[in-house]
Amino acid sequence: MAAIGLKGLTDPALRDHVDYFRWSGVVRLGTWIRVLRRQGVSEAIMAGSVRKSDMYCRFRLLRFIPDWTSIRLWFFEVSDRRNDTILRAAADHMARKGITLTNSIRYCPDALPGPGVLTRRQPTPAQQKDIEFGWRIAKEMGRLDIGQSIAVKEQEVIAVEAIEGTDRMIERAGQLCRHGGWMLIKVAKPGQDLRFDIPTVGPTTIENLSRHRASALVFEAGQTLVVDREEMLKEADRLGIVVVAVEGCSTGTSSDTMQDR
Repeated sequence: MAAIGLKGLTDPALRDHVDYFRWSGVVRLGTWIRVLRRQGVSEAIMAGSVRKSDMYCRFRLLRFIPDWTSIRLWFFEVSDRRNDTILRAAADHMARKGITLTNSIRYCPDALPGPGVLTRRQPTPAQQKDIEFGWRIAKEMGRLDIGQSIAVKEQEVIAVEAIEGTDRMIERAGQLCRHGGWMLIKVAKPGQDLRFDIPTVGPTTIENLSRHRASALVFEAGQTLVVDREEMLKEADRLGIVVVAVEGCSTGTSSDTMQDR
């Protein structure tokens, strides 16, 4: 098994779990392809996340030093700079070079919870109304490829995720709603491409929500990757945060979609 770690993003411990490891820059697509082909790789999986906002920083070309393959893709081969557009173009280019980018959750289906309330604490009637209110808005944002998450309280949108990512949006929501009690709703895009950009939550999500005085985490059942599920729910129960997985086609929280775990 071969792995390419993105500098500044990948845990160095990954090296201990693969046969071959190589560091590379974020925008070095040509390097990724050459390394994988030399290792005889014909199928690859993307895991983890990239802070796209960093790619709009000052002197970005000097900081990231893209290779020619990435420059050609970024400036000449994509119609816009949305995540799906760029990632699909990268996947298509890899496929032309003999490397198929495959379903990123193929080997971890158990990490995708089904619908239900996953914590001991149940959502209040007010929280149920916020879920119903926010769910449709979050799904529409996903359809437009703006972001995966929104913060809601009392049927009002507190914050919307865009290029900054979920963690920074949580921080912003905490600043805007200092008395707390808001919820995070995180969804998959309609027709989510399972090769990349899968919605992901875990213990650090709960810690971040608690730090910024959120009261609930709501995500899409069967479409959200939960990292260290047992630890995440233990932390949520300890911190008093409700965790709910909602059926993708549902906009409500009735008993048929909010079964206990």
